[in-house]
Amino acid sequence: MTTEKPTMIEFRDVQKYYGDYHALRGITATIRAGEFFSLLGPSGCGKTTLLRTIAGFEDISSGAVLIDGKHMDGVPANKRPTNMVFQSYAIFPHLTVAENVGFGLRRDPRPASEKAKAVAEALEMVGLKGYGARAAHALSGGQRQRVALARALILKPKVLLLDEPLSALDKKMREQMQMELIKLQRQVGITFILVTHDQEEALVMSDRIAVMFEGQIAQLADPETLYRRPNSRQVADFIGTMNFLPAKILSENGVVEVEAQGFGRLTLAADQVMGSKTTEGTSIGFRPETATILFDGQVATDRETLATIEEVVYYGDMTYYDVRLDGTEKPMRLSMRNVFGRPVLDIGTRTRVGWSPGALVLFR
Repeated sequence: MTTEKPTMIEFRDVQKYYGDYHALRGITATIRAGEFFSLLGPSGCGKTTLLRTIAGFEDISSGAVLIDGKHMDGVPANKRPTNMVFQSYAIFPHLTVAENVGFGLRRDPRPASEKAKAVAEALEMVGLKGYGARAAHALSGGQRQRVALARALILKPKVLLLDEPLSALDKKMREQMQMELIKLQRQVGITFILVTHDQEEALVMSDRIAVMFEGQIAQLADPETLYRRPNSRQVADFIGTMNFLPAKILSENGVVEVEAQGFGRLTLAADQVMGSKTTEGTSIGFRPETATILFDGQVATDRETLATIEEVVYYGDMTYYDVRLDGTEKPMRLSMRNVFGRPVLDIGTRTRVGWSPGALVLFR
């Protein structure tokens, strides 16, 4: 039996105004101790503002922020058990790597030898053993990011706050650092809170994710739940790629009978239905990988529908097809892995598409 971890951060109806602008609108949520937690949303949704309320860089207008059970009202940033890694890293170019990492220990009463040992341990933790004497301005982007992490972790905070720390890195380095951050978080065991607008980054790195729009949390869940069972069309459209087909609810009695454009009549379980009980603007959603093109000789495991291929985009390991299902008004996106011997189909090809009602979500 898995025991749920204790709460490290608690938001109680947090409101934040900048003049007439309502930046945070009644945020109520908890973040667990030792959790890798992400605040995800588009620019201007309030995620960085919420992060800064934890750090103490922003005062809240009303409500409460608690860290490890203690109210943070009136507690300045330098007295909170948190540390932050900024998007710009804020590395001092005129200092060495060791001097940057040890900057927060200037007023620490420990002997210089103990401070030097702490710096060396922090550098080894982030994979920069032996880099202490190097000039900070001579480092690559990925190395500067690791220095910023070491400088934050050397003070042994209970919570590490990460404000889009990977956004300046190229794709390959970004993916490498994502894996290193995951391993580092497991190693140190403290709460990491990441702000990002990158959906893939949040899905890869997080234990749980809070999706934010317009100063509110739209859904808070683990990555799989967010991806497979988004609670609204807005969340579904933001997390990855989701196809939508117009649909009409025929009946509801434990299960839901639906008529969906392109798929026809089908039955859905109650947990596949999201939103309040209304028939206005109802649609069926499905991910590109949950439907499949049926090549010659293949038999659908559940249902199949005729379609025409309208666009083909080849990515090496994957091919993305825009297909128009018979009876639909616009094409749907499907993804197919390019396994050995499987052909890439041409635009205009008539094909069959296999799908299962269990992979669908109804939004209303």
